[in-house]
Amino acid sequence: MVAHDDAGGLLPIKRTIRVIDAQNQTFREQEEPSNKRVRSLARVTSLANLISPVRNGAVRRFGQTIQSFSLRGDTKSPASGQKPCGRLTAPTPPKRRNSVLWSETLDVTMKETLSTKEIKRQEAIYELSRGEQDLIEDLKLARKAYHDPMLKLSIMSEEELSHIFGDLDSYIPLHEDFLEKLGQVTRPDGSVEQIGPILVEWLPGLNAYKAYCSNQLAAKALLDQKKQDARVQDFLQRCLESPFSRKLDLWSFLDIPRSRLVKYPLLLKEILRHTANDHPDVQSLEEAICLIQGVLSDINLKKGESECQYYIDKLEYLDEKQRDPRIEASKVLLCHGELKNKNGHKLYIFLFQEILVLTRPVTRNERHSYQVYRQPIPVQDLVLEDLQDGDVKMGGSFRGAFGNSDKAKNIFRVRFRDSSSGQSHTLQANDIFHKQQWFNCIQAAVAPFQPSPVPFEMKDLPELSEEGEENHQPFGSSAKIQRRQASASGSFRLELGENGAEDDAAGEAKSVKSYRMHSALRRSRDKNQTSVKRKETLV
Repeated sequence: MVAHDDAGGLLPIKRTIRVIDAQNQTFREQEEPSNKRVRSLARVTSLANLISPVRNGAVRRFGQTIQSFSLRGDTKSPASGQKPCGRLTAPTPPKRRNSVLWSETLDVTMKETLSTKEIKRQEAIYELSRGEQDLIEDLKLARKAYHDPMLKLSIMSEEELSHIFGDLDSYIPLHEDFLEKLGQVTRPDGSVEQIGPILVEWLPGLNAYKAYCSNQLAAKALLDQKKQDARVQDFLQRCLESPFSRKLDLWSFLDIPRSRLVKYPLLLKEILRHTANDHPDVQSLEEAICLIQGVLSDINLKKGESECQYYIDKLEYLDEKQRDPRIEASKVLLCHGELKNKNGHKLYIFLFQEILVLTRPVTRNERHSYQVYRQPIPVQDLVLEDLQDGDVKMGGSFRGAFGNSDKAKNIFRVRFRDSSSGQSHTLQANDIFHKQQWFNCIQAAVAPFQPSPVPFEMKDLPELSEEGEENHQPFGSSAKIQRRQASASGSFRLELGENGAEDDAAGEAKSVKSYRMHSALRRSRDKNQTSVKRKETLV
C-alpha cells in the first residue's frame, strides 16, 4: 500500500507516518506556547486512512474492509487510540474453522443404534464432505481477498494475476456439484447409505486440474519474483496478518487444490476400510479408487512434462557444441538438484531421460537461468562410479595438497565411457541420503543402456573327440569331455591291439594331436573368463 505526497507522488506508509508526525509537531510548536505539554499524534492504525479518496466504490469498500480488520480490536476499547506508540497491541487471533465430528452431531439414542464400524464409515464420509466445503471457501477467498484487490489497486497486472491464479473460478462449480449430489442422498440424520456411485460419476471431472497443476511451477516462480516489489510484499504481509488468512500465505491458498487431489485416494480407502464386505457400496468404492489413481497419474504425467519443459527453457549455452537434440526432445525430468564439484563450487544438475546436464545458476536482469557447465553426458555413454569417503580431497588443488581435513564424504563420479569425449565430474551430496537418491536415480537411468557381460558358454567351442578338428559338434561340460576322452583312448587302445606296430605311430600321433588341441581349448576358455572378469562394470 502507498500514500500520496503534496506533489502527487507515492510515499511508503512508514515514511508517510513520519511526515505526518513531523508536520503536526511543527504546526503545534508554532501555534502553542513552548511550555505547554504536547501529546504526540496517535499512530495511523488503518491502511484505508492512507488511501486517497476515489470514486470507485469497489476500491472504497476494500479499504473499508481492511479498516474493519485493523480497527476490530479498537472498538472494544475506546481509549486504545490514545496508547503510546511504543506499546503494541496484541495481534488479532486468526480465524479458525470448526472441527466437529459427525458423531458429535448425533443424539445419544441414535448413536447407540449404530455399530462402531458404521460410525467410523460415516465419519470418513463426513470428512470428505467437509473438505469439499472448505476447499470451496478457500477458492472463493483467494479470488476475493487477493486477486480482485491486487487487480483493482494495480498492484499486479491482469496478465500476471491470470498467470499466477489460473482458472480457480472454474473449479468451484465442480466441487459444488459434488456437494449437491451428496446432499441428495444424505438422510435427515446426516448419514449416507451409498456414496460410491456418486464418486464414480464425479471423479473423472477432476482431470480439469491438469492445466492448473502443470502451471504451478511457473506460477510460483512469477509470484516469488513479484514479491521483490515492495507494494506486493506489503500487501501480502498485511493479508497474512489479517484473521481471514488463518496465518496462511498466498501460495498456501493457491496450492490447496493440489494438496486436496492427493488426499482423495486416502479418504476413499478410509471409507472402504470401514465398509462391510457385503455392503453394496464396496464395488463402487473400489472402482472409484482406481479412477482417482488414474486421474492423479495423468495429472502427474502432464505436470512432469511441463516441469521438464520449464527447465529446458531456462538453460543457457556458452557453446553451440553443448546443445544436444536429446535435451530439447526430453519429456521427463528424472531428477534435479544442487551438488558440489571437486572444487567446492555449487552446480545444479538435471538428469533428463536420455542425458545428464550440469549447470551453474545465474541471474540476469532479475531472470533466473541455468548456464550449462561443460559438455552434457548422454546416458548411454555415462559411467557412474561410487567413491568411498576419503578417496577424494575436496576444495581445490591448493587446499587438497596440504592437510587431511578436506577428505570428502558422500561423493560419486560421473564420466564419459570414452574419456576423450569430455571431462569427468566428482560430485558431492549434502548427506548420505541424498547421495543414495542421486546414485539410485542415475543407476536406473543408465541400466537400459548398460551392456551386460556375455557369459562364456562351452557350446560355442568345438567338441573334443577322436576326430580332432574334423568333428565340430558342441559340448556342454568338462565331465562330458572326460567321458569322450576316455572313450577315445579306449578306441585307440583297441585299434593299437588289432593293427599292430604300424598303427601304433599313427595312433600315438593322433593322441598327441588331440591332447594339444584340448590344451589349447582350455587355455582359450581360461583367457575368455579372465577377460570377462576384467571387463569394466558400468552402473
